[in-house]
Amino acid sequence: MKMPPVTLGLVAANVVLFLVTSAGGGDALALWPLGAGFMPWQLVTYAFLHASVTHVAFNMIGLWSFGSDLERVWGPRRFIAYYATCVVTAALTQLVFAAVTGTAYPTVGASGGVFGLLLAYAMLFPQRKVLLLIPPIPMRAPVFALVYGVIELFLGVTGTQEGVAHFAHLGGMLGGFLLLSSWRRQRR
Repeated sequence: MKMPPVTLGLVAANVVLFLVTSAGGGDALALWPLGAGFMPWQLVTYAFLHASVTHVAFNMIGLWSFGSDLERVWGPRRFIAYYATCVVTAALTQLVFAAVTGTAYPTVGASGGVFGLLLAYAMLFPQRKVLLLIPPIPMRAPVFALVYGVIELFLGVTGTQEGVAHFAHLGGMLGGFLLLSSWRRQRR
């Protein structure tokens, strides 16, 4: 099945920006903490930068896997509104976390948006199975989303994986949940 246009455009933009910035540069587009180089556009641009081939590959697999079906259901406008909300709430969550903890490193990656897509996918397609990559265990989408959310919370609280924006991932899920809840209230 063909990838829908917005999902395809987001994947292409992420890959192109990764290739363009992999030789250096892009610092002004990364999300910097307040007082350490933050600029308003970074609330969006950070989500198009990635730290490594693996980072961009896994995020784009997630964007394609979850985003394609969501865009088909919602249409391009609602899909981009949802994804952008997740990206921005992930950024805002990371800024709060950085301010509280005093961390001063930049954040890059589409993971906050992808985690928001995972949550929406689990809510819209609760009976679908998702395959965990390592180890390859199939599970229902809501279980998969819950497991990933709990892992992110654990890693974020314990600081086990330093340099990974775990709370940004959770912020993307939170933003997605709030927007989905708002849409459901509007339908009633």
